Amino acid sequence: MKKVIVLLLSILLALSVTAGLAEGTVNVFNWEDYINEDVIRLFEEETGIRVEYMNFTLNEDMMVQVRTSPGKFDVVFPSDYAIERMIAEGLLQPIDFEKVPNAAQILDWLQNPDYDPGHEYSVPYMWGTVGILYDTTKVDEPITSWGALFDEKYKDQVFMLDSPRDTLGIALKYLGYSVNSKNPVEIKEAADLLIEQKQKGIVKAYQVDETKDKMVAGEAALALVWSGDAQYAINLNPNLAYVVPQEGSNVWVDGMVIPSTAPNVENAHKFIDFLSRPDIAQMNVEYIEYSTPNVGAIELMGESYEGNPNLNPAQDVIDNCEFFHDNHDVKVLYDTFWGMVKNAK
Repeated sequence: MKKVIVLLLSILLALSVTAGLAEGTVNVFNWEDYINEDVIRLFEEETGIRVEYMNFTLNEDMMVQVRTSPGKFDVVFPSDYAIERMIAEGLLQPIDFEKVPNAAQILDWLQNPDYDPGHEYSVPYMWGTVGILYDTTKVDEPITSWGALFDEKYKDQVFMLDSPRDTLGIALKYLGYSVNSKNPVEIKEAADLLIEQKQKGIVKAYQVDETKDKMVAGEAALALVWSGDAQYAINLNPNLAYVVPQEGSNVWVDGMVIPSTAPNVENAHKFIDFLSRPDIAQMNVEYIEYSTPNVGAIELMGESYEGNPNLNPAQDVIDNCEFFHDNHDVKVLYDTFWGMVKNAK
């Protein structure tokens, strides 16, 4: 009997330890290279909560993982249109903002974003724009319009994003349409413009991550880029400049959300609140070099941030941009036309 009691006590002790570990864990699913590792260390030191950190590279891959692995993630970092889709599918739970007091630091224009009506399910983490990075030594005019990307005088001097949503989006914007167009005629017109650009030899390459380093090296005159990549390149090559064209563009937001099946909800709230703390948000923006939605972090960085139009664009520039919205109902249409662009000879 004594052995049985000892065995039962051992089992109970093991269960209590396991439960303690579960309560002391937060499972984070974020983009590659999208957090200052010192932030994770500080969170663990301050809270005693262990961070299990996992990465994804595409919103679509992330959503598949959240759908098919219930209970695996506590905090996820989707982009705006993915947040909209996840809300519609019931994949997210509302955030208890009383447990995230630092969310009050979020910029006013992001307090009620249209991808999260009522601002119930997400807290903005980083944001940015899509624009043109250009080499001032290779252009002889002010770059103000998307039209520069289609100008034959820049033959073999333009890098385009290998991203159907972004590249078709800027073509739509140049033509006077919405980046969220679901009109087949408009999308075809945008694809035809991109096909013509390619057939005229203007496009040097379609690529993503390598563009910023190639622009630093002076390998092209213009490039379609995200603002954070532009800032990275400008820091290394002062001959480079960035502009959000006058026709408008996409303004994107990556947010922090809690899946509906999250096993450690309390810890998820603590992690989101920690990342929304001004000094921590400052650490992350200085590491990632995208724009912060955090008012306190902006104040801490002062003129170095506030005076940088690439990271802190004027409100009229932001107002001239659009969020991407979920387009799952016409995704086949976008993919088809994008395939025609990429396969054009």
